[in-house]
Amino acid sequence: MKKESSIWNKVMSAALKLPGVAVDREKFLRDALKQHCCPEHINDAINRGTAGVVPSKVLDKIAADTIKSHTKKVTLLSTAMGVPGGWATLGTVPTDIAQFYYHVLVVAQKLAYIYGYPDLRDSQGHLTQGALNLLTVFVGVMTGVAVATRALQEIGARLQKQFIKKLPEQVLQNGAVNIAVKKVAKMVGLELSKSGVAEGVSKLVPIVSGIVNGAITYRTFKPQARRLGYSLHTTMLLPAPALPPPLPIEDVEGEVVE
Repeated sequence: MKKESSIWNKVMSAALKLPGVAVDREKFLRDALKQHCCPEHINDAINRGTAGVVPSKVLDKIAADTIKSHTKKVTLLSTAMGVPGGWATLGTVPTDIAQFYYHVLVVAQKLAYIYGYPDLRDSQGHLTQGALNLLTVFVGVMTGVAVATRALQEIGARLQKQFIKKLPEQVLQNGAVNIAVKKVAKMVGLELSKSGVAEGVSKLVPIVSGIVNGAITYRTFKPQARRLGYSLHTTMLLPAPALPPPLPIEDVEGEVVE
């Protein structure tokens, strides 16, 4: 498990080194909402959260456009990285992998803001450790990890009760979130190792992974982003369902029962 988690941690660290990975919530929402809302409603959405302020159909339209834009960017990028001379590394991680997950992390933040999440950055504009945990949960939802979806439901239920400008760190580092983070790191690391990223990370040997191919990237990125968008819609805009009992803390270090 430690090997797979280490792979994910290195990939995420490489993606976080790319400029612009921490999305400015207010700037993004002002740009995204200006064609759909008056200035007063935009200010309300920023200060109170978009849920209940902006119609859900508008939010879904903005989410779809955001996914489309990033899908186009990451597909063109992965195609370019597949041509001779396009391969490189960022630290110890192939650049195509780092760039792919850069767009994953950016689109995840934007979708979260669209559906009513508070700013994930600290006062200096940096992503906190709790925010990184939440982003890992988002990646888990995108890739279909059940415990990540359950953690997202719990966080969404909290946010539905009251909008807060900053998610408390203790919420993003509690038992349920930690369980999800460990599970996602293991699962994503395992998938990356299957595609040959493990060898690229450890030996710096040029590889051509499945992500390099533009068509494969398109079929991977778009449905994953849509899955997260749907989960954020249901957890933030629909009545919170009754949640199952939380997983026991001791499961954090072992296999998680889904």
